[in-house]
Amino acid sequence: MENGATHARQRDPQRKERILAASAELVAERGYHSVGLVDIGARAGIVGSGIYRHFPSKDAILVALLDKVMRRLSDGAAAIIATAPSDAEALSALVDDHVRIAIEDRAVLAVYHREGQNVAPEQQRMLRRAQRHYVEEWVHVLHHLRPDLADAELRVAVHAAIGAIQSTLFFRSGLPPLRLAELLRTAAHSCLGVAPVQNVVNTESLVH
Repeated sequence: MENGATHARQRDPQRKERILAASAELVAERGYHSVGLVDIGARAGIVGSGIYRHFPSKDAILVALLDKVMRRLSDGAAAIIATAPSDAEALSALVDDHVRIAIEDRAVLAVYHREGQNVAPEQQRMLRRAQRHYVEEWVHVLHHLRPDLADAELRVAVHAAIGAIQSTLFFRSGLPPLRLAELLRTAAHSCLGVAPVQNVVNTESLVH
C-alpha cells in the first residue's frame, strides 16, 4: 500500500503539468472560450474527468497558467538582480531571461497576454500587481545605467523593451530559435538605450 501511494504521488505532478501544457497550447491556438475540458484531456492524453483530480474547473486551469508564468518571470528577475555583479549584466540577464521565456514558453506567455481578462477581478488585480513589480525591477536597474532619463521615460523604455520581446507571441517568424533570440535581444536593448553585455543567461536550450 505504501509503495502504491508513493507511486501515485510521483505520477500526479507530471499529469498536472501535462494538463497545464495542453491547456496553454490549446488556448493559445483557439482562444479560451473555444476550448473545453474534453479537448484539454485529449491533448494531455488523459480522460477529461481526470482533470478534476487536479483542477476544479477550466477557470482554475487558466488561473494556474497565468500565475505560473508571472511567478516564472518574477522569480527569475529576483534571482538575477540578487546575483548579477553589475547593473549592465543584470539588465542583459533580464532581457535574456524574458527572451528565453518568450521562445520556450511561448504558448503560456501568449495566454497570459490574451486571456487575463477571463479570470476573476481579484485575480486580475493580483496579476497586475505582480506585473508592475516585475517592471519596476527592470526600471530600478535601468535607472543606474540611464541617469539621463526621468522616471516616466525609464518606464516607457522598459515597457517598449518588453513589448519588443513579446512581439514574437503574435506571429510565427519561422526563424531558428537562436536567431530569433538574437534579434529580440538586440531590439530590446535598442529600446533601453543600453548596449548588451555578453550573454549571462544560458540560451543553449533554445537549440533543442
